Amino acid sequence: MDVRSLDLGALELLVGVDDHGSLSAAARMTGVAQPNASRSISRLERQLGVPLIKRATAGSTLTPQGTVLVHWARQIVDGATELLDVAEGLKSDHTAELTVGASMTVAEHLLPRWLGTFRAKFPEVTVHLRVQNSSTVFVSLANDACDLGFVESPSVPSKLCSTVVARDRLVLVVPPDHPWTRRRRKVSAVELAATPLLVREPGSGTRTTLDDALSAFPRAEPILELGSSAAIRTSVAAGVGPAVLSSLAIADDARSGAVRPVEVDGLDLSRALRAVWRPPRELRGPAAELVRIARGSNT
Repeated sequence: MDVRSLDLGALELLVGVDDHGSLSAAARMTGVAQPNASRSISRLERQLGVPLIKRATAGSTLTPQGTVLVHWARQIVDGATELLDVAEGLKSDHTAELTVGASMTVAEHLLPRWLGTFRAKFPEVTVHLRVQNSSTVFVSLANDACDLGFVESPSVPSKLCSTVVARDRLVLVVPPDHPWTRRRRKVSAVELAATPLLVREPGSGTRTTLDDALSAFPRAEPILELGSSAAIRTSVAAGVGPAVLSSLAIADDARSGAVRPVEVDGLDLSRALRAVWRPPRELRGPAAELVRIARGSNT
């Protein structure tokens, strides 16, 4: 066997079996479909002439031969990863670019701080920011129109990789003179669902989170659908009606008294804010650094 015929992807899967305990877990972590992962390992076994994986209905584990060879496989994979990292660092400053798609809440309230930290550390990288709702960020990633996304949607398409970078909670807000501000008991989930609200447009992570939370209850038609949290906040303050928005988006208006938060009983409106990207699972370069900054800012 010639060294040039070694499949790095198969070696990475072998290491993944050792790290995660099964071939299916290794395939998920490397972003490879299970049938393709199984074929890659079988091809590597034929090339090396030894069984590497013990296959069983309960899962796959390393054979004694695989346990010996995974030590060298790990060194090769680690060396290849280091090579890619060094090559990334050797790229010309003039070609270092990162296109980011971000949902409204993240773009308005979190990303400016993250980008400020990123710019201070990596002034040579040009960042292009596209502010979109969560569903449009997913489309942009799928179409290679951006390198990295930040979304507030409760679910992520299965073909994309993701990690939680922050947490948020949706809050019911009403005009200062709304009857709900004067009652002692909390608003129930049933009441909220039956009340016409100011809402974000379909595809917004805020809208999707609210719709999912109230999916078990009959819903009233919205008062208005608006394309930004800022427009909804202004409308609530003007007395148009109640809304459910991110705690990040309403913080200043709540402190000033322009809108009034109201507690909702029996409804979980917490959510995760995620970074999303195309496979492979492991991010490298400027995108990885920005995600690291985003996650670190909330620790």
